[in-house]
Amino acid sequence: MVERTQTGGWMPELYEPVKKAAQKVAEWFAPRADAAVTQAAYEISMELPGVDPDHIEIAIQDSMVVVTGEKDVQRTEIEKNYLFSEREFGVFQRAFRIPPDADPDGIAATSRHGVLTITLPKARAVAGPSRKIPVAAG
Repeated sequence: MVERTQTGGWMPELYEPVKKAAQKVAEWFAPRADAAVTQAAYEISMELPGVDPDHIEIAIQDSMVVVTGEKDVQRTEIEKNYLFSEREFGVFQRAFRIPPDADPDGIAATSRHGVLTITLPKARAVAGPSRKIPVAAG
């Protein structure tokens, strides 16, 4: 008789390596990112170590900034038998909604030390001090 675990699964130790591999694949297909805002712009930073900037494409589609790219395999297996390999390679894609006050025409991107930074300037100026508007009699 096969014993069930507390979580209700059948022999979860058999599936754990597959689960971990799937998680690694999912992480690569969605590279880690940060989003921040300043008075002048929105900034998205993505970790893309080992990705050639020539292999990154940034597009604006349906009010979204879409980042796609590919990390190429950099190794040869001639006369080598790898004991393990944790490096990830392949195609990735991430999409970020453009805030309503951003100017998509002013988007800029830089890649430095494996970090892609996308800057979306704000379309309108940050609100200044309040002031009263006089109403003229007609």
